[in-house]
Amino acid sequence: MALLRRDSLVTRQLLRLVLLHTAWEVGSGQVRYSVPEESKHGTFVGRLAQDLGLEVAELVSRMFRMVSSGRRDYFEVNLRSGVLFVNSRLDREELCGQSPVCAIDLEVIVDKPLRIFHVEVEIQDINDNAPVFPVNEELRISESRPPDSRFPLEGASDADIGTNSLLIYKLSASEHFTLDVQKNDEDTEFLVLVLKKTLDREETPEHRLLLTATDGGKPELTGTVQLVITVLDVNDNAPLFNQSVYKIRLFENAANGSLVIKLNATDSDDGINKDIIYSLRGSAAHSASVVFSLLPDTGEIRVNGELDFEDTNLYEVRVQASDRGNPPMVGQCTILVEILDVNDNAPELAVTSLSLPVPEDAPPGTVVALISVSDRDSGDNGKVTCSIPPDLPFRLVSTFKNYHSLVLAQAVDRERVSEYKIVVTARDEGAPSLSASSSILVAISDMNDNAPAFPQPVYTVFVKENNPPGAHLLTVSASDPDLRENAFVSYSVVERSVGEQPLSSYISVHSESGHIYALQPLDYEELQVLQFQVSARDAGLPSLCGNVTVQLFVLDANDNAPAVSPAGSVRGSSGPELVPLSAGAGHVVGKIRAVDADSGYNAWLRYEVQEPGAAGPFRVGVYNGEISTTRALEEEDGPSQRLVILVKDHGEPALSGTATVILSLVESPQAVKWDLRPRGGSEGPLVDTNVSLMIAICSVSGLFVLVIVVYVGLRCHPGPEVMCGPGKATMVCASEVGSWSYSQRQSRNLCVGKGTAKDDLMVFSPNFPNSWENGEAGKGQVLTPNPSGMVKHLGISSCWVPLSSPPTPGKSWERKQRKSAVATI
Repeated sequence: MALLRRDSLVTRQLLRLVLLHTAWEVGSGQVRYSVPEESKHGTFVGRLAQDLGLEVAELVSRMFRMVSSGRRDYFEVNLRSGVLFVNSRLDREELCGQSPVCAIDLEVIVDKPLRIFHVEVEIQDINDNAPVFPVNEELRISESRPPDSRFPLEGASDADIGTNSLLIYKLSASEHFTLDVQKNDEDTEFLVLVLKKTLDREETPEHRLLLTATDGGKPELTGTVQLVITVLDVNDNAPLFNQSVYKIRLFENAANGSLVIKLNATDSDDGINKDIIYSLRGSAAHSASVVFSLLPDTGEIRVNGELDFEDTNLYEVRVQASDRGNPPMVGQCTILVEILDVNDNAPELAVTSLSLPVPEDAPPGTVVALISVSDRDSGDNGKVTCSIPPDLPFRLVSTFKNYHSLVLAQAVDRERVSEYKIVVTARDEGAPSLSASSSILVAISDMNDNAPAFPQPVYTVFVKENNPPGAHLLTVSASDPDLRENAFVSYSVVERSVGEQPLSSYISVHSESGHIYALQPLDYEELQVLQFQVSARDAGLPSLCGNVTVQLFVLDANDNAPAVSPAGSVRGSSGPELVPLSAGAGHVVGKIRAVDADSGYNAWLRYEVQEPGAAGPFRVGVYNGEISTTRALEEEDGPSQRLVILVKDHGEPALSGTATVILSLVESPQAVKWDLRPRGGSEGPLVDTNVSLMIAICSVSGLFVLVIVVYVGLRCHPGPEVMCGPGKATMVCASEVGSWSYSQRQSRNLCVGKGTAKDDLMVFSPNFPNSWENGEAGKGQVLTPNPSGMVKHLGISSCWVPLSSPPTPGKSWERKQRKSAVATI
């Protein structure tokens, strides 16, 4: 039994030792950090694991966790590095208010074994709050307050602590106030506004000062408040009149109740101290009150009886103005009313004769009207003078007693002033003077003295070529300030020649509206600028006219396709260009020459191979049209190469022409065949280079073409219409099947000559003139320009001529529609 009790005691002692050790282990660690407020998320606070003596690698296995005491998670621990960092925004004023010490307590718990650490993070204050005044200060101070009077003010508050909340006050400059900062027994500051100089409400009724508070932080922050000081009034100013003596003159026939004068005394005080009451004073008050009345509140003096100049011609009235202050203050003035004699009769005037209307070409001195005047008064009151307003082209001439003539003083212009309202005033010499007036309406009749005038000296218009006939180009308008037929304007074109054609064949103008129309399509390639004059003529007698210049600029349209012409070799000769198999890369074979009758981008040409895959070892220059080799020639390239070259302009839409080039590749020099044919045309067979075969073909072809030319000549008499180049050239036509055939189709007049069988053959399109008879686009048979210069693709047949005899530049081929036989090979 004793043994059991001894074992139980030992067990309790051991358990006590374990609990004490555990408690020591639990509370053995405490760390303190500090961090400024407003730190951003992720700001480093401290190496918490290292400072607590924990291994970073064991934080996860020992279930490291951190608990904030009653607050949200402002901090977080990186379990990989053991670093404590800021997790959310810290605001010291929000957490601790004005407490001088602000700290957040954290509990760190780990297991295996269980341990608890206390971590304290102090939040340091920064100067992030400016001084704040509660509200605007409004003070009411009487102007009678003596200097050194003191008025307490509400100070500013700063949510920061320490030096960040130490405030320094400053008052804006003022000659009447200063600021005094004092401390009480508790070392608390309070503000006092001190009056330095006596206030005067009449001078400045309100003072606005700016009070500024600056804290001691770095950087400094400030807060301001406006002090509004209203000055209260005292009755220290007497009413004042703007003058001490008023002189008034009244006619003796002034009506009862007429206003004589309205007095307006002013008092610079405020409230009841400025309310004024008027009253009559002095020895003359009784006599003045018989004929005048004074309203005490408004200060109006009115006629209250009959005025008689012969009885009394002068009244002296004394008026007193009193305010309602306590005690009241008064001001005085004197009114001298002079009664004037009345001129009872006004002058009378009458117009006895008129000569209206007045022509605008009437000479100065022309009499317009005769006026008579009279006045029933006598003496100076009966002497009358007449006048009219100045700045008028008229004047009054006194003819004899009481009669005046209204005459023209200078030339008049109806277009500037069509009529004059003349007010004739008759005034006597009485005191005061009386007058009468009469109006005379003088009309000015029109004369044709103004030519039609255009608003501008030159009209400029831009028209795109190929406009439809009858298209409206512009409208000219002239104005004539005259009246009726003198202002009726008709328009016409000043005729002149434009080249070999009259101007009237190009444009016309509507005689009444001034609309200008194009009578025919304009061609930029023929005419770029057309300048002419339009005349505007009125219907007056004699008629007057004015001219204006119209400049018509024709804008280019892309209406001409590139025209391809045969070219010689790059050396400029007309003979064939040799293409030996030994030619290396970059060897120039020949050059395509094309022209475009348009201008600008519409005439900017681009050359390209229509089928790049079939070009083989050759290429064409994009902008120069030169055909050159891209590599050294080989026997595998074959005996000949055929290139279809597309020539395009840069117009919108783009127009194009094609040229087919057949090149022979031999060991010895060979001719280069140029086949200029329209797009979509059929390919003729290659010309056999055998000399004997070429001679036979050319002989038979020449004979057959000669028969055709004779036949066509007998039918259509082509003598004056056919234009041929110099030299002899043999023309052979190739058909689709390459055999001799006879065809009834539309044909052209061709030039026939002799040539050799060894000449290279080149396809080309004849350069027809810009005019043809009954031509239809799309129904021809060769690549040829239309009247505007546009190249059309007109069929599938091709004409071949030797390169040695190209058509002469400047010459043209003329097209005729007719039925004829065409020889083909």
